[in-house]
Amino acid sequence: MDPNVPARKIPKYTALVIQPHVIVAEERSTIRKNLDRVCNLIDFGVGYTWELPTRLIVLPEYFLQGVTTPGKGEHGIDGFMKKAITIPGPEMEVLGAKAREYNLFIAGGGVVEQVPQFPDRWFNTAFIIGPTGEVILKYHKWHIPASIGLGSSPHDLFEEYGRVFGTDISRLFPVVDTDIGKLGTMTCHDGCTPEVSRALGYNGCEVICHPVALQEIEGVSAPWDFWKFSRRTRAHDNMCYLLGSNWGTVDYAYYPRSFCPGHSFVIDYTGMVLREADYPAEQVISATIDIESLREHRSRCNHNCWVDVRTEGFRQIYEKPIYPPNRFPPGRPPRTLADKMGPVSDVFRDIYGRGQFTPPAGLSINDMPKQHEARIRHAQDVGALRRE
Repeated sequence: MDPNVPARKIPKYTALVIQPHVIVAEERSTIRKNLDRVCNLIDFGVGYTWELPTRLIVLPEYFLQGVTTPGKGEHGIDGFMKKAITIPGPEMEVLGAKAREYNLFIAGGGVVEQVPQFPDRWFNTAFIIGPTGEVILKYHKWHIPASIGLGSSPHDLFEEYGRVFGTDISRLFPVVDTDIGKLGTMTCHDGCTPEVSRALGYNGCEVICHPVALQEIEGVSAPWDFWKFSRRTRAHDNMCYLLGSNWGTVDYAYYPRSFCPGHSFVIDYTGMVLREADYPAEQVISATIDIESLREHRSRCNHNCWVDVRTEGFRQIYEKPIYPPNRFPPGRPPRTLADKMGPVSDVFRDIYGRGQFTPPAGLSINDMPKQHEARIRHAQDVGALRRE
């Protein structure tokens, strides 16, 4: 941007957050049912908000293919690869047609994507489609929880991934400048810690599109509503809107219907909740997005969460790896959740070894990685975790 050219004005617009029913797919044929459902919900929401037209839609994580978790219903890598798709591809073309039809942007995440450069695995991929129908942003989820996320993070094969896609912060955590503001995306567990949202904020993001498939057992409803208080914090600290989309209900033999119990919301740039569907059911919520108000808010010195950041004192935290990189290089994708949790032994060895964590009474520092490994073996013995 030319420093001497005044910024253009962005009119207010409506954003929709869609909270759909999701069917966990066993194969690609089920994907179309999920896709058709969200398209119908887009039609409903756009029609209802005609007076201040919708320009942005956010869909949840795994809205196309669903996902499995530990237990009898856990899929291994072969099960996921059976339903993996490509971006671009037929599914994105369907959503692209909706974006063209209504002149809007569509963001979603949790796409089980197979990329040609690394065909032995899948990535948890978020996307933004523009009004031309083209994919204008693609992001591979960075903070994938080892215990419930079988997809590969770029960090799992960081050296090779960097050679193909680059490792600059603008490449790993992209933000796209559009006529409705600067848009970025992060996926589910990315929002549990500050780093990904901070990277998006550093790259200029004004609206974080945040797809999740967040289970009640992980903390959605009060009293442990960490989903809301953590995301309010991410929006507040980065002075940006955050649009969080969760499933409404789900069909899967091994899940309760309200496995991911809604609570989708729109949060403004001060951390205030504007709208929320705080129940486990299909819903479409809307809110007015005012980028000009956000930009005026950012221009103030008082309570500005960027102008007072003093980085030098924190560099030591990130000088050395915590979760180790390159543990699942090309030719060695994670095959089960138990496999994916293997590197956590090294993490425990490090954080207990340097005194960040203290073991429970009766256990030593050296016991901690062993305890983790023993728990995995026991879970496999009783069928709670899949074996190879």
